[in-house]
Amino acid sequence: MTDSGRASWMIGEGKSLPPEFDDGVVWAAWLYYVDQLTQSDIAKILGMSRATIVNYLQEARERGLVTIRVNTDIGGRVAVARKLKEKFGLEGALVIPAGEPTSLVTRLGEAGARLLADMIKEGDTIGVAWGRTVLAVADQISLAEPLGGLTVVQVSGSSIANPEFSPEFCTSLMSQRIHARCVNLLAPALLSTPELKRWLLSEPVLVKQFELIHSTNVLVFGVGDIGPDTLIRSANVASQEDFDSYQAHGAVAVLICRFIDEAGRQVSGELDDRMVGIELNELVRIPSRICVAGGSNKVTAIRATMNGGYATHLVTDIETAEMLLAQEA
Repeated sequence: MTDSGRASWMIGEGKSLPPEFDDGVVWAAWLYYVDQLTQSDIAKILGMSRATIVNYLQEARERGLVTIRVNTDIGGRVAVARKLKEKFGLEGALVIPAGEPTSLVTRLGEAGARLLADMIKEGDTIGVAWGRTVLAVADQISLAEPLGGLTVVQVSGSSIANPEFSPEFCTSLMSQRIHARCVNLLAPALLSTPELKRWLLSEPVLVKQFELIHSTNVLVFGVGDIGPDTLIRSANVASQEDFDSYQAHGAVAVLICRFIDEAGRQVSGELDDRMVGIELNELVRIPSRICVAGGSNKVTAIRATMNGGYATHLVTDIETAEMLLAQEA
């Protein structure tokens, strides 16, 4: 001990310990956690190597000089996200906090946009579906730095209904936001006959577009239920009788205009051979698939999507996440 009673901690040559600190560990911890200096800056001040500063900061935690607390709200959401990953075999889950129900789509879109921006790499091809949450992602995405060679491709056929969140609008908006090449799918979502679909998809331009869809690295999509007020019904893609028929055969969710049951299995119907867009067996081959969806009315649909393994990443809200975990598989 020194005459002042303070511990004689090693300080660089020519450096003196300020009187307000008990030892060099406390000084280093204060500079790092309170003054928010970098470890390199602290090393210069103390006249030591950066490796020694790292050891000092570790010792400060071990001695209880520093206590790191995680906000309980954040900690709770992280714990729930990890449970979702484990339960549904996801690569990642992002759970947003509770908020006003009227802002849920916007908040989900912001979170989805952040996740997507973190995942995009130079040269990627990004597949985009349609709907309110997908539009919210497209509207709010921004990249920390420009990336070259990006392509945004529409993965489902076009529709004249609900133009504000149509697949072609979602695709073009996202491509503008990230300065990417935009490729819209030049075909309607639903054709009048299976024969017309086969004829149309044999056209060279559509063959090339589907080749691009099949080369997608990252996909962004939402999911909906097929109840009376669902988005897919209001889009007028098909008749109400068509939707009722799928529902009667066990469909609980619609995923990029394809119908699935509670286990995530595709429910077949008359529309399938006339629908233009990515097939479910093609969707699951895309390396990264981000499902952005939330709300108590969508719990069954989201669970079906997770059960089918259609998503590698889920962005949802805390209430929906807790209901997903509470339900039996």
